[in-house]
Amino acid sequence: MYYTIRHTTEFRYSAPVSASIMEVRKQPRSEGGQRCRNFQLQINPIARIMAYRDHLGNIIHHFDVPGSHTELTIAATSFVELNVLPTLPTTLNGDTWSELDRIIQASDYWEMLLPSHYAQPTALLRSFARELRLERGSDPLSTLRELTASIREKLDYVPQSTRVNSPIDDALSTRRGVCQDFAHIMLALVRELGIPCRYVSGYLFHRREDNDRSTPDATHAWIEALLPELGWVGFDPTNNSMTGDRHIRTAVGRDYADVPPTRGVFKGEAETELGVAVEVLPSEAPPPETEVLPATNWVTLDPEDQQQQQQQQQ
Repeated sequence: MYYTIRHTTEFRYSAPVSASIMEVRKQPRSEGGQRCRNFQLQINPIARIMAYRDHLGNIIHHFDVPGSHTELTIAATSFVELNVLPTLPTTLNGDTWSELDRIIQASDYWEMLLPSHYAQPTALLRSFARELRLERGSDPLSTLRELTASIREKLDYVPQSTRVNSPIDDALSTRRGVCQDFAHIMLALVRELGIPCRYVSGYLFHRREDNDRSTPDATHAWIEALLPELGWVGFDPTNNSMTGDRHIRTAVGRDYADVPPTRGVFKGEAETELGVAVEVLPSEAPPPETEVLPATNWVTLDPEDQQQQQQQQQ
């Protein structure tokens, strides 16, 4: 499958600001069955863009706008090839738990095993774990499949029900959230089982027949867990699915704090409106050189979010 992804982020300021400094994580990764064949990043006002790869293989673009401005637009267009991966087994053999423990002891996965900023073992999480009767089942793969289904069943998907910096207790107390919350809850639960797991930021191509709960015009989030014989395997608790040729991976980290699509600061005193538009379209051939960007939905940032300029993953 080939996909064209258009992801536009726009900031409007109530008064002129200066010295905007921003880092962007919008370029899809190239690994496994996924290849980013083309990526373009446009900034307005025009800025010099630098890029680097972090220790987890994420590509980060960095720029600053030194002059006075009242708007900032970050438009990314990607062309991605996704190959169909081999079908996973339904279960693994009975000795897989022991093999997983041996892999952990012999390697360095502590980053993906310890609690992180948004994936903390709170009292509400432990209560939720007891409700789910969370424990190591017959094998890690079956256990994670069941956990993915349970999160889908117990938590309602409600856009805008939480904020970009909401702790997992907000979603657990109301039983409502978005994909970012479900991914954080699953991360915390899976780490309680002693399975290394990581947060994945990216995009999902929606088809009517899949009955996805997530919003089609937004970024998406899910998790990957390390399993013997299989490596990093993706689980989407929002939609109760395994990841496949519709999930486009952009960045991985301990949780959302490591991989926001945009993060930055500016100098000045102004209120900020944030507009985000995402479009994922199937393609049969590389995209044309000039493409029309989709319409943008606007929201007003809370004062606590204005300086970080982050967007929640729905």
